[in-house]
Amino acid sequence: MVTMKYIADHINADKRKGVKMTYKVLMVPRKLYICENILEQEGVYGYVTIDEFHLDLVPLDKDILSLELPEFFRSFFLDGDQSWFHTVAQSLINIQQLMGVIPNVYGQGRCAKMVHTLMKKMLSIPDTFDAPGGNKYEIGHLLLIDRDADYVTPLCSQVTYEGLLDDTFGIDAGFIEFGKDVTGKDQTIKLLLTSQDEVYDAIRNKHFSTVFSFLSSKAKQLQTGYDKRHALESVRDMKNFVATELRDLKHQHKSLALHIGACEVILNKKTKGDFEEFLRTEHSLLEGADMRENINYIEERINRQYSGIQTLRLMCLLSQTQDGIASREFRSLKTQFLQSDGFDWMLTFFNLKKLGLLTEQEQAPTVKSLSKVAAIAALPRKSAFQAVSKKLNLIPKSIENFDLKNPTDMAYVFSGAYTPLSCKYIEQILAREGFTGLDDVGRVLPGDFFSEIRPKSQKGRGGQSSQTSHLEPSASRVVLVYFLGGCTYTEITALRFLGQQKGYKFIIATTAITNGVKLLQQVIETPS
Repeated sequence: MVTMKYIADHINADKRKGVKMTYKVLMVPRKLYICENILEQEGVYGYVTIDEFHLDLVPLDKDILSLELPEFFRSFFLDGDQSWFHTVAQSLINIQQLMGVIPNVYGQGRCAKMVHTLMKKMLSIPDTFDAPGGNKYEIGHLLLIDRDADYVTPLCSQVTYEGLLDDTFGIDAGFIEFGKDVTGKDQTIKLLLTSQDEVYDAIRNKHFSTVFSFLSSKAKQLQTGYDKRHALESVRDMKNFVATELRDLKHQHKSLALHIGACEVILNKKTKGDFEEFLRTEHSLLEGADMRENINYIEERINRQYSGIQTLRLMCLLSQTQDGIASREFRSLKTQFLQSDGFDWMLTFFNLKKLGLLTEQEQAPTVKSLSKVAAIAALPRKSAFQAVSKKLNLIPKSIENFDLKNPTDMAYVFSGAYTPLSCKYIEQILAREGFTGLDDVGRVLPGDFFSEIRPKSQKGRGGQSSQTSHLEPSASRVVLVYFLGGCTYTEITALRFLGQQKGYKFIIATTAITNGVKLLQQVIETPS
């Protein structure tokens, strides 16, 4: 609204000077009535042409779609701003215009519920939606998941290759920029990370500990390919080799060199610091064990003035796994942090408390609803996370013999220590075709859970379906998962693995790709 007032002031200033111009205002992502109303009140509406620039999902890869709106997380979950809901709902409608109306919808969270309600309202408007190919569907299930349903997963350190690339170098809209430490040259290289890169596609979902052995065998394979040139006996053979194999070998060689360089940089950064101890503390927090040692380690990081945002990430993980930090420890950690890193962080602590990321345990715990009391009572008497963890079996019994090279469980994405809550929840919802048996978990997680399942078509006389719409057999295994507030590359990797294990084809849509640092950067208040 302030911007519209500025625009109106500029136009009125030109009018007073006698300057005649045409004005066009491009509104992103859509125009609002209140903006037009301000221009009308200022007497300049007739001088302005207003257009809209709609934002939509950007395909980052064959199975990843992103709105590239990292500000969505802060906008809704911190500030309560619902202005981006229309963009999210419209992106879902655009998908269904191409693929058909999705018959089965499941959701967890307040944002998911509101987006689904808005989407249904927009679909009900006459002449605004035409499903392709009559009433056939190409996507069988839609899952809408709020980010605040699972804060634990993004707060954990990523250990898959793709996740570590994002943590170490930062992946922006599918692109990564490698500097001198990777390329060995003064100039930087910007690389598009997609499945079209054969080397990257083979290692992106691997645990980092298994990547070097693969790259070594790949280098030997490429050398064998190059050695074929010595066995060429005719000009025709040489021509075919140059035209077909040589170009592909050179492309793979270049990609291999970059990924080996990236692995070396990642390894150097992880071995120089206290990464192993950091990981051990994370795993201990997830298990709910050795709390005194974990708090001592956090205090040591504060006093040694290690990265403030990484220490804050560990404090948030402690809070999330314990339903808040005990008052005495919370006040001690907060005081030490502020004295070490500066009182500029006070507003950040306020934001984290508002989000429920970093909270202090209440002396006499209260609950907001009787349904949540009943849900927690139905689960083992532990913190909410520990109770949900036991219900969904998020923590494997033993990680010592966990096979990271040939994994059989999604937990490999966190070295066998933890299965992403969001992904395990999705697996259970699909297996049960709803929330049957998951009611106690759904009530403990923030927001409400809901489902809208269309009845399966029944055969009528002559074997014909009694309903006009039906679900193709292949479409029943296609699942669109939409993360509202961002998702991590680790969650994407886990869902890919789940798809391979269970025969699903997952399409992951999100408002943005995030990680622990990016998530916290959204709510950190910097002094102006």
